[in-house]
Amino acid sequence: MKEKLFSRNFMMLILGQVSSLFGNFILKFALSMYVLEVTGSAAVFAGILALATVPAIVLAPLGGILADRANRRNIMVALDLLSGISVLAAALLFRSAAVYHMDVAAVGILLVVLSVLGAFESPTVQACVPQMQTGDNIVKGNAAVNQVAAVASLTAPVLGSVLYTAVGIGPVMFLTTICFFLTAGLECFIRLEYHGPEKKEKIGTIVREDFKESMRFIGKEQPDILKMLLLATAMNFLVSGAIIVGLPFIVRNILGMSAGMYGIAESFMGLAAILGGIMAGVLAGKQGGNRFGGGIAPVGLCFLLSGAAFLLPFGNMARYAVNLTGFCGIQISASVFSVFALSYIQQKTPNHLIGKVMSYAVAISMCAQPLGHAVYGILFDRLGHAVYLILAAAGVVVLAIALFCGGLPVEMNDGNLS
Repeated sequence: MKEKLFSRNFMMLILGQVSSLFGNFILKFALSMYVLEVTGSAAVFAGILALATVPAIVLAPLGGILADRANRRNIMVALDLLSGISVLAAALLFRSAAVYHMDVAAVGILLVVLSVLGAFESPTVQACVPQMQTGDNIVKGNAAVNQVAAVASLTAPVLGSVLYTAVGIGPVMFLTTICFFLTAGLECFIRLEYHGPEKKEKIGTIVREDFKESMRFIGKEQPDILKMLLLATAMNFLVSGAIIVGLPFIVRNILGMSAGMYGIAESFMGLAAILGGIMAGVLAGKQGGNRFGGGIAPVGLCFLLSGAAFLLPFGNMARYAVNLTGFCGIQISASVFSVFALSYIQQKTPNHLIGKVMSYAVAISMCAQPLGHAVYGILFDRLGHAVYLILAAAGVVVLAIALFCGGLPVEMNDGNLS
């Protein structure tokens, strides 16, 4: 009998993610608008976000150890309560009569706190999916979580803009607090099997031994997981920077399109991310002997397609259409790859190590993204007159990676990756 995907446990997890992610995205968007108003510089907020990721990267492995050592349901509840309390405290602390005033340093502190709490929660949530699902449903479960994040990233900025314009930063912070508390309430209904440690050990000993065990597992017992982590890092580096930095530069600076046209492109990219999550769920169990190399090859081809538009005698509108098509293809393919890569790692990892392994994935992802953004930023600034070179180079690198990593199979045998 086929197991039900949306069990009671998984429904509570998904609903909690909906509430938490919407609250997070709305708050960060509203804070970015607030900082822009106060300082007049978007770069200041970007810098704050970048600095906020540093402690999160350092602490992510500790979050993985906690996820494997404690009750995962209780961890999620505690972290969302702490997130809600942090936002509420900031809202109350900086309230002056009917006016809210936060200085930039306070915004930075709040974002650092939320980033650290998020670094502890991400590996815990990712460890919960394989504990709740089995076989093909692990892929479908990850695809569902991916879709929730994609929908939130697409719609939350619009809601954040409307709310911030209508009521200001204070009420938005109170709304975010409610979202976090609601998430914690939903997570209270999750029931996960948990066996406490047989003996008590010192924290230093736990951290040292757990780190050694997880490194031995990845490096010696399951080297394919290490290869997958490196592959996911490379893809994150190449794709994230191109989408976040390259697409707006191409639309606004190279093609000279309006902000409205860029907004349309952003909407299509959000829809592409959602479509990628849907495709990953549909493809679960239908991969046969396909390999991850073949799965990421379309990303390289879409890069080449986008670059080719600048070598052909097209007008700017045609180049816009071709690039939008190419970048949407990149987003869809990368989303499918991300879901399958995550599921592959989860199914290869035993339950008592999955939190730690997922925390390494979180930390590596956090490092790869800003590095990719910086590299693409430099390339587009210096080679903006020959943007096709950047896109073609990215495409060739991705295709080379696809050929090189052809030894990583994703077999679906009776619903299991192997």
